[in-house]
Amino acid sequence: MRTPGRISLALLVATQFLLPDRAIADPAESVRVTETDEYVQVDTDALQARVRKKGYVSGIAQGTFLDRKTGARDLGFGLHIMDFLMAPGWRDDDYPRDLKFHGNLPKHYVEGPQICTQAKKLDPEIVRGKDFVAVRLKYRFTKPAAGLKAGSLWEQTLVFQPHMRYILSSEKITSVNDVDDLFYRIDMPGHVRHRQGDTFTQVYLSYRDKPIPAAEFTADFAPDAKFLYQRQEGKVPRRMIRAYQVKVDDKAGPWLAGMTLDPAEVSEGWCHQRGYICFIEELHQKKVKAGESFGAAYVVGFFDDIAEMEKVYDRHRGARAVLINEGTFRLE
Repeated sequence: MRTPGRISLALLVATQFLLPDRAIADPAESVRVTETDEYVQVDTDALQARVRKKGYVSGIAQGTFLDRKTGARDLGFGLHIMDFLMAPGWRDDDYPRDLKFHGNLPKHYVEGPQICTQAKKLDPEIVRGKDFVAVRLKYRFTKPAAGLKAGSLWEQTLVFQPHMRYILSSEKITSVNDVDDLFYRIDMPGHVRHRQGDTFTQVYLSYRDKPIPAAEFTADFAPDAKFLYQRQEGKVPRRMIRAYQVKVDDKAGPWLAGMTLDPAEVSEGWCHQRGYICFIEELHQKKVKAGESFGAAYVVGFFDDIAEMEKVYDRHRGARAVLINEGTFRLE
């Protein structure tokens, strides 16, 4: 999932601080919300982020996730970005079979379009509670595969809290079709734009023995060539953490991590080079009946080291959803 072209980080940063249309503080003034026709911006004492209403939508917009402690930003095309619904096996559809992009991993579309690039417009709902602000998004798929119906519902929740350098997020998908082995695809945490490793120092995948140096990503390779994760029965890892260490002033800075809190939900994870590091994650891949809902919960944010990531992960391990009710939220 990406936008056309290669937008420079300098240009991206320069355009982040346009004059807002209106700004609204929550009752405790601990989380501030700025809303325009184009985006919702959330500011806390620890983070700043934008959620786009138009264009490339879902999740946190590219280059807008700011760690106030270090000045680091995300390096890709956005965080916790949503694609489409899929199933295993080739079909006569337009899913690309270019081995460099998708490897020899036969799959086909179940419902589209790709939300991030083709939904074009979403209407965020802002929920203010005690010491948090949540942004909720939803979309009904309109392009079913042959023999299936359109209308499955995708819902995403992003929760911002004061003092936290990370957000809690989740999605829920409610299918209108009976599908064997249904899964969905997201960016988690998000892709990494770089030139010969100039923007990051290393990558961490919790299901591997040690971090991967930036030098491993200087040449393109397919998703099934290196660093591919595939779920195996009885061998689910203790944690599902995928992260990269951002450079700040050309030095090793904080880690930007995406943590899937129920590791058993992840069916496949890519970490390959295709002009940028492609951090694709696929989830569920189970039999689904019409009317059934499924999804996952995540921690996405900045951390000083791997030990801190693991500590936060273990605090929330096993959660599958962020639930909001009467001004409060909880992980379930």
